[in-house]
Amino acid sequence: MRPEASAASVLTLVRGRESCLHNLMHGLARQSAPPRELVIAWMQAEPGPDLPDPGCPVRHLHVPGEPMPLAAARNRAAEAAAGDLLVFLDVDCIPGDALVAAYAQAAAQGDGLFLGEVLYLPPGAGHRNEADLDRLGRAHPARPPIPRAGLQSEPDSGQLWGLSFALPARAWHAVGGMDEGFAGYGGEETDLAARLSASGLPTFWVAGARAYHQHHPVHVPPLQHFEPILANAVRFHERHGRWCMTYWLGQFRDAGLIAWDEGADAIRLLRCPSDLEIVASLRPDALFS
Repeated sequence: MRPEASAASVLTLVRGRESCLHNLMHGLARQSAPPRELVIAWMQAEPGPDLPDPGCPVRHLHVPGEPMPLAAARNRAAEAAAGDLLVFLDVDCIPGDALVAAYAQAAAQGDGLFLGEVLYLPPGAGHRNEADLDRLGRAHPARPPIPRAGLQSEPDSGQLWGLSFALPARAWHAVGGMDEGFAGYGGEETDLAARLSASGLPTFWVAGARAYHQHHPVHVPPLQHFEPILANAVRFHERHGRWCMTYWLGQFRDAGLIAWDEGADAIRLLRCPSDLEIVASLRPDALFS
């Protein structure tokens, strides 16, 4: 095992998604350089049963609170982690065989916020070998090209999405982790990235740190998270003087739910989405939200 990889803690958050978690753990078991540990933050009363062996020690913790306390769960996982490098991996993601090694190699070159490529799998892809996942996976159209080797500087720290990223534990703790005032879904990752950037931490894309997003139905737009997205967008704007989640806010505006544009100082609520609109926004076959 490479010494630098043995210092990496992989952290994931779970509410349901048992089959996805199993596939994530099978992927960790195939790592070319196993991590020091897997930390699972359970956003539910009890851990899932009959978990597979991920090839490293597993640490479990329970995170009480609202149905999706995302910021709090990441903070509790980071507080529990023993590694010098924190690798955050969404429960929907299967790590490529070199993901931990690639992040560890990046961190060995210097401090940074490290972003890995995520390919999106179609329905029914399931747990397969890496060659099949590469063949089936599709890059998100909003993501830039990933370097073929080494690191690529990214001037926009807002490229951080919570599916797969890594950073030194000391950098996480220096900015206080995620702001738990971001309740529910949306904005907490972009706020973290902005504060890390303001602290002087550079952002990089990392070659070889590939993960595969397991398919699940998505809402386009995410009307099921309408209220927390608005509240979190306002919180972000008050802190940073600009808007985040602008793509979703634009979709809400186009649907006649809000009055807003990127130059606005506030969001004016016109109406909330109806239950029928929320149901109609579900896209079972869409790869991207």
